[in-house]
Amino acid sequence: MPNFGGLIEKIKQLAGKHPDQVNKGMDKAEQAADQKTGGKYDSQVQQAGDRAEGYLGTQGQGTPGQGTGGQQPGQ
Repeated sequence: MPNFGGLIEKIKQLAGKHPDQVNKGMDKAEQAADQKTGGKYDSQVQQAGDRAEGYLGTQGQGTPGQGTGGQQPGQ
């Protein structure tokens, strides 16, 4: 079985270099999941996105996440 530890570390490094892109992608994925479920699992989807951003080390970096609708402040 392959060792994915090195791959995961590489992903985290790349995510750390591009937190804006990671967070934007996570926001889009959360929105897609909410649309598919009719918003029924909104809090669970948001929590999963937050955990993924936290795991990748991008939470709180780059563009704002939830609570802004994926928009920049002032838009």
